[in-house]
Amino acid sequence: MNSYPVSPLIEDIIQVENLTKTIDNGSNRVEILRGLTFAIPRGEFVAIMGASGSGKSTLLGLMAGLDTATSGRIILDGIDITNLGEDKLARVRGTKIGFVFQAYQLVPTLTAEENVLLPAELTGAGGDIEHRARELLERVGLGNRGHHYPVQLSGGEQQRVAVARAFITRPPILMADEPTGNLDSVNGAHILELLLELNREEKTTLVLVTHDQQIAGQADRVVALRDGSIVSDTRSARAVEA
Repeated sequence: MNSYPVSPLIEDIIQVENLTKTIDNGSNRVEILRGLTFAIPRGEFVAIMGASGSGKSTLLGLMAGLDTATSGRIILDGIDITNLGEDKLARVRGTKIGFVFQAYQLVPTLTAEENVLLPAELTGAGGDIEHRARELLERVGLGNRGHHYPVQLSGGEQQRVAVARAFITRPPILMADEPTGNLDSVNGAHILELLLELNREEKTTLVLVTHDQQIAGQADRVVALRDGSIVSDTRSARAVEA
């Protein structure tokens, strides 16, 4: 049995309850998030949209356990992460969440395959992780580039490595912060296609921050933020029909 505080309501893989985030900026207190409440069912693809400064990346960071809320509660896959110590929080991040960042965040001294393996090695994941890493690199079209270092790869190739890395531990939740923001339209479309295909195959829940209406249009649901508040929460026609 785990020692985490567990919510009895686990049909939603992510629960956000009255979440606030404020920072002190000199003599001013800035409200970044203002009492957000929503839930995300398992397997859903949710796009979080909003202009720069709306709070969308802050929200993603809080849900990922990378930052601490001022007040409110976040429950991930039945685990209340709100007041977890750093060791337990790191364990939750390592086993529950895969990340794809706008700036790739690859370790420059590691090869593509070693970068993909890194989360599994840090969490002590079992099984033949080397075989899975090679399979994932094949899946993202880089089967012959596993021994190349990030500097030897294009931006689109580096992001494909990051996508493969995000799936190495088979996390139930994938979080992506503007994953196509540094790419041209062709590479951006390819990365989104990979994310959606792998997301369906791995049966994960995808939470993606974007300002791109075309990307959001492929989501099951769009949560729009403005000035730290939710201004709309809508499901796509495709999701409603399904």
